[in-house]
Amino acid sequence: MEKELACEQRTRQAGEGEGRHELDRDAETGLGVVDIQRIEKVYRKLDFRIIPAFWTLYFLCSAIRSNVGLAQTMNLAQGHDLASELNITPKEISLGLALFYVCYVIFDLPSNLVMTRLSPRVWMSRIVIAVGIIGSCMAAMKAAWSFYLLRLLLGIVIAGMWPGMAYYLTLFYPPSRTGKRIGQYFTAAQVSAAVVSLVSAGFQKMDGLQGLVGFQWMFLLYGLVTICLGIGLLWWLPDRPLPPGETPERTRLDKWIPQSRPALTGEDALIHYEDLTRVYRRPRWTVKDLWHVVTDWRVWPLFVMYFGVVGVGIGVQNYATVIIRGTNPNLTSIQLSLLAAPIWIMDLIAILLVTPFSDRFHRHRALFFSVPVCIQIVGLLMTTYAGSIANPWPRYGGLLLIGFGLGPTVPITMTWTNEIFQPRHGEVGVAAASALVSGLGNLGSILTTYALFAGWPTDARQGRKQYRNSTLVMVGILCLSILSAATMTVLLRHFGNGPNAKQISSGSSTSEGEVGMVDGAARRELQERGFGRLWWSRR
Repeated sequence: MEKELACEQRTRQAGEGEGRHELDRDAETGLGVVDIQRIEKVYRKLDFRIIPAFWTLYFLCSAIRSNVGLAQTMNLAQGHDLASELNITPKEISLGLALFYVCYVIFDLPSNLVMTRLSPRVWMSRIVIAVGIIGSCMAAMKAAWSFYLLRLLLGIVIAGMWPGMAYYLTLFYPPSRTGKRIGQYFTAAQVSAAVVSLVSAGFQKMDGLQGLVGFQWMFLLYGLVTICLGIGLLWWLPDRPLPPGETPERTRLDKWIPQSRPALTGEDALIHYEDLTRVYRRPRWTVKDLWHVVTDWRVWPLFVMYFGVVGVGIGVQNYATVIIRGTNPNLTSIQLSLLAAPIWIMDLIAILLVTPFSDRFHRHRALFFSVPVCIQIVGLLMTTYAGSIANPWPRYGGLLLIGFGLGPTVPITMTWTNEIFQPRHGEVGVAAASALVSGLGNLGSILTTYALFAGWPTDARQGRKQYRNSTLVMVGILCLSILSAATMTVLLRHFGNGPNAKQISSGSSTSEGEVGMVDGAARRELQERGFGRLWWSRR
């Protein structure tokens, strides 16, 4: 009785305060009523621990993955570009770029499933260290075969990184709040593309130093820094959260691996446990559970959405300098590198603008996805038809629009995947679905890197129509992405997104029809946050 009176008193005090906050009642930890701002403070602590590490690792891994695009035009006048040094044709470069994505598609799902069985922290560190090693080795490429081999190996070792990061977030955050955070560390790819383009101008000045050409220095130094980061992640990234009072089991192998500090301690850990109880109750998944995820029709519209936007994104990332050079052949290699940077600055701006609102209005993910895709289509049409030989800059303006439109689309697709599959299938649902969407979606990357641009010889001929067919194909796959987003919205409204009965916690009193009320975060996710608790709505 005293406890109930105390809880009621605390509720009145919180409600009568100047800022009237939402409240959540704790059913298990004895914390009584938890102020929503107190919960937000816990998630901000997690942000400081996880997001900077993810941002840094994604920055470096993106640089190593995409540096081949810059290497094609670095020190071109001196004959020290990638094609000249390796004595390979543009078609062979396209093949090497595509081989990376073939391995990425094949190994994405197995890598993510392994992460659910092992320590996510250790597995992520393994990926980053391996990417750094392969990246460093790319400085030693001397012929086509070594280029093909290292691109294959890079695809194998980096597989699972991007969907693994999305899965890792769902261990600490409600799915509806992952969009902004995925967007935050996804900006690393855009900053990486911009910074690497700018820094490549400096690497070109190092051409010939110690017998290495400019792009070799670029691969070597980025690779070494990435290895150091991967080792440091073993100490910095937190492992999966455990219920209060539990300690992690240490195997013989774990004795040789550094331990990291818990993500949260004390009252913060108790609040997080109550707010996101679902991630602490993780039954061991089976092959049958995995099969239910793979055969869930909801995977396939998400896959088509991802296929279009990631195909265009990778195509522009790998061929931005080539496309710019096609619009103005008089530009130098350093000018090309500098002009590529603003494309990704526009991308970054769009991510920071759109993804926070897509979380606040999470029932309208399709709209927040489709509008930026339409902007991409306008940009592609401008890149194809705008301007003239005397004034090619409107075509460059089209590339800036493409960059802006690309920004929010990938984070929104991955967040929507988390939102749909965690309630339905739990941990294996997030791990498998995000890997399937990301892995199979990168078939779009194979299309744009191998079949389009330099991979389409008749389309690569110099002149006003250069790459016209390639850009029109990309317009087509973006239209498919919009159609898939609309289809997903209609089907979800018709069939719903009811949870799998296996996901109902045996320790919960919640019935099957009320499974969405399992924890505090799930209760809040029943309503959109909208514009609530933004700076202009606070007193």
